[in-house]
Amino acid sequence: MVLDTDGVLVDSARLHAAAWKDAFDACLRAHPPDDPAQRRPFDAGEDYRRYVDGKSRLDGALAFLDSRGLRLPEGGAGEEPGVGSVRAVAAEKERRFVARLRASGARTWPGTVRLLRGLHAAAIPCAAVSASRHARELLAKADLTELFRTVVDGQDAARLGLRGKPDPALFLEAARRLEVAAAEVAVVEDALAGVEAGRRGGFGLVVGVDRTATPESARDLREHGADVVVGDLGELLNAVPGSAEG
Repeated sequence: MVLDTDGVLVDSARLHAAAWKDAFDACLRAHPPDDPAQRRPFDAGEDYRRYVDGKSRLDGALAFLDSRGLRLPEGGAGEEPGVGSVRAVAAEKERRFVARLRASGARTWPGTVRLLRGLHAAAIPCAAVSASRHARELLAKADLTELFRTVVDGQDAARLGLRGKPDPALFLEAARRLEVAAAEVAVVEDALAGVEAGRRGGFGLVVGVDRTATPESARDLREHGADVVVGDLGELLNAVPGSAEG
């Protein structure tokens, strides 16, 4: 099984969303769109879910700014945090996320931990995947590292030249490391881009995790390719061989 990290394994999506809001709102103030309706602040719920969740920082920044009609220069590698370019906005988000992570740590959901321990006990190999470069740190802070055979994150993506979600490259690399064909692997994701990546990659089962539980969220996950939608990973325990809840 291949599981996304932010929002699926660790309750860190809220930290990402808050950091994006800080960065994007500063950018909108500095570069107000021509259309007054497009000047509204970044919505840490809906805008995050639709434009940046599950994507690399650069792709997420580009997607949101494009949705507001902003055409900033891309900027160069190693751009300092700020609002003068797309890469500067992405770097500003990174700066704010790291500060929030250091201050609050990483929390998990009880259902997530029960499922992972059930999979581990059943000798079902698992991989953690994330577009973020902080996945290993998050898993370590949450005491989950030992439950995964491998981790594929943003550092691996940069080193190996893997494209970000909705391209399935990160998930396919995880399946390769698990030595299991994609058709025999389940992908678990909360992001629309991640669910779409699971479908594009030809994985045997794509599970959407709906943490927001809005009228649109479960529908959107299914429309992007989820075979099953759950509100908590504990709901999957019945599918784990030998599970106490199965």
